[in-house]
Amino acid sequence: MRYWLIGLLFLAACDTTTFSGGKELVLSDTTRDASCTYMTRNAQGQIVVSWVENSQLYYAVSPDEGETFSPAKLIPTTSGIQAHAENMPKMVFRPNGEVIAMYGGQSNDPRNKYAGKVYYTRSPDAGANWLPAQPLVTDTASYDQRYFDMTLLPSGEAVTIWLDNRKNDTKEGSTLYIATTGKEPGFQQERQIAQTVCQCCRTALYVDADGALHTTFRDIINDTIRDMVHMVSVDNGATFSPPVRISPDNWAINGCPHTGPAMVKNAQGLHFAWFTMGGGQGVFYCQSPDNGITYTKKESISALPTAKHPQLAALKNGDLALVWDEAVDTIGSRIGIQHKAGNGEKMAAGFITPADAYANFPVLKPVGEGKVLIAYKKRKGKREEVCVQLVTL
Repeated sequence: MRYWLIGLLFLAACDTTTFSGGKELVLSDTTRDASCTYMTRNAQGQIVVSWVENSQLYYAVSPDEGETFSPAKLIPTTSGIQAHAENMPKMVFRPNGEVIAMYGGQSNDPRNKYAGKVYYTRSPDAGANWLPAQPLVTDTASYDQRYFDMTLLPSGEAVTIWLDNRKNDTKEGSTLYIATTGKEPGFQQERQIAQTVCQCCRTALYVDADGALHTTFRDIINDTIRDMVHMVSVDNGATFSPPVRISPDNWAINGCPHTGPAMVKNAQGLHFAWFTMGGGQGVFYCQSPDNGITYTKKESISALPTAKHPQLAALKNGDLALVWDEAVDTIGSRIGIQHKAGNGEKMAAGFITPADAYANFPVLKPVGEGKVLIAYKKRKGKREEVCVQLVTL
C-alpha cells in the first residue's frame, strides 16, 4: 500500500504548480485543540472564519481580505458542540444586523445513542450580545438531526437544510428538511424536501446570482447506490425540482462515506465537486451549463482513494478554485488546490501544505483579484490548530 501511494504521489507531482501562498496564520488558541473551520462574510462584506474550540464556537473577522484578523471572539451561548468537521457549525450575517450561529450537539436519546441535535443562537446586534441557544427542531418525533447547511435568501431571510430521522417510509436513509426565518424570531415552516438521503454526508445549500436556491447531497438510490444529486428551487425553497444525479457513479456501498459535495455557479453554469468510489475513486468535478438539466462527464481531480472533502469557490472574474484534502502515505495529509477557468478547463493544480504536515478539511473564499483565502485544520505536535493562508492563483 505504501509504495502504491508513493507512486501515485510521484505521478501527481509531475503535473503540479507551486502556488504563491502568503504566511500561514494560526487563528485558534494554540494551547487547545481546534477544528471545524468555516468561512463566510459579515453584513459589511468582511471575511469571517469560525471554528470549534473547547466545545464552543469562536470566530475572527478580517478587515483587509484575509491579510490580518481580529482577536478570536467567543459566542458564549454555544456549548457542548460535538466537533465534527463534516458537520461544522455555520454562521450567517443578515442585512438587518442579526447574526445566526448554528451547530450540532449530542441528542442523548435512548432511541439512538449516536443521534445528534442541531441548535442555533441569535445575536440581534451584530454579535455584541447573544440570546440563549435553542433547538432547531421541537417535534419530539425528531431525535436525530445533523449535516445541516445555512445561507441567506435574496430577501435577507436565512434558510437552512438538515438531515432528520423523521420519514414517511421504512427505506434506508434520512429525510432532508428545510426551514426559513420570517416574521417571528428564529426558523419556521419546516418541511420535507427529499427522502432516502445518505445519513452521514455533508449537504450543500447555495443561492445563485439570479436568486435560485440550489441543494446537492448524497442520495441513496434503489437502496444501495449512494450518488450525488442536485435540486433547485426558484421560489425561495417553497418547491424544488426532482433530484437528478450529477454523475451516474453507481457507487454501491452499505456504509457512510462522511464526505459531502460542493457547488457554485458562474456565467458558464453550475459546477460541482464530490468524492466517490464508483466508476473511479477520489475527488471529481463536473458542470451543468443549463441549470441542472444536463451534466458533463465527470473529471478526476485526485485519483487517490484518500482524496476527500472538496470545496469550491467562484472568483470575481468567473474562474474557479477547488480545494480538497488527501492523506499522504499513513502519516500526513495535505491540502490540494486546482485553478480552473470559468468553463471548467484546468489551468493549474498543486498543494498549499507540505506532504509531511497533517492538514485537512479546507474551506475557501475568493478575495481581491485572483486570490483565495483558505482555512483548514492542521496538526502541530499533539494539538490541532485552525490556520488560514492567502493563495494567489
